[in-house]
Amino acid sequence: MTNQASDQLTQAQGGTLPRLGLGCGTFGREIGEAEAFALMDYAVEHGITLFDTAEAYGGGQARAQRRARYGIDDHREVSAEMHSSEKIVGRWFKSRGGRDRVTLVTKVSSNFNRAAVRAALTASLARLQTDRVEFYLYHSPDPKTPAAEAATAMADVIQAGLARRGGLSNTSVPQLREALQVTPGSMDPPYRVVELCGNLLRFDHDAYSVAREAGLDTLAYSPLAAGFLTGKYTADAASIPRGTRFDIMPQHAELYFGAGNFALLDRLHALAREACVPAVQLAVAWVCHQPMVSTVLIGARHTGHLANALTAVKLKLQPAWLEQMNRWHAELIS
Repeated sequence: MTNQASDQLTQAQGGTLPRLGLGCGTFGREIGEAEAFALMDYAVEHGITLFDTAEAYGGGQARAQRRARYGIDDHREVSAEMHSSEKIVGRWFKSRGGRDRVTLVTKVSSNFNRAAVRAALTASLARLQTDRVEFYLYHSPDPKTPAAEAATAMADVIQAGLARRGGLSNTSVPQLREALQVTPGSMDPPYRVVELCGNLLRFDHDAYSVAREAGLDTLAYSPLAAGFLTGKYTADAASIPRGTRFDIMPQHAELYFGAGNFALLDRLHALAREACVPAVQLAVAWVCHQPMVSTVLIGARHTGHLANALTAVKLKLQPAWLEQMNRWHAELIS
């Protein structure tokens, strides 16, 4: 990694995580193994050394989810492989070596008791072809597992050396506060990072604030709102391009297809034309400018997406641009 890349990606305000991370949810779902390998090669070469994956990320899981939720059983993914994201990352490690260059994040989906968490992480490590991860996260809150039991389970895999740190994801403020109040035995709190959605349309300022006040790092995923902010989608759900995120995972359309979101999208692209800066770079730069965000995760499909993010992280938004974007965001979420 060049000094220039290092300077660009060192997290501001003395933090320990890089400013950008590679979201690996597309691996085996929207892109194949060769494209994923090219992304990881490019990422490491340009200083993007945090990889974020999960046991739930996979072409097989996406198809199963669509079938269960919508009764649609067709083949839209590039692969039907279950857990394809972790497996592709593992095969990349085997092919390229250099595991120590990467800060690795993976996540468990449900059932947060001690035996289940240990078994899930052991299975993830086998798929990832490594003996530990830097961060192991609960992907979403598990209402069936008490907070104290979940914390003990996380502490167990940390003590066993299978994970360096624990974390939480997609958590509400009350859930986050409850989790942070629990410390198993004499151990330090097991949670050191929180992963949350973070973009112009969806950004839980209170959750980010609680996390940062507790001394946790924060990972912001979906800075382009699952691709919505690129402008590739219209209000006509029937015109969704084949093979895109909203086609493979239709729930994203339910989440983002609203009049207020389309109005903000129009404003963003008008500002992009006025500023002569691509809208995708403005959107990512806005997330990078949020002081509560440690790392912005880029769920790329090709190296051009990462190149855009590398430009965006260096982009100093003019005060007038930032003021406009902050105002649009505040009006939308109020």
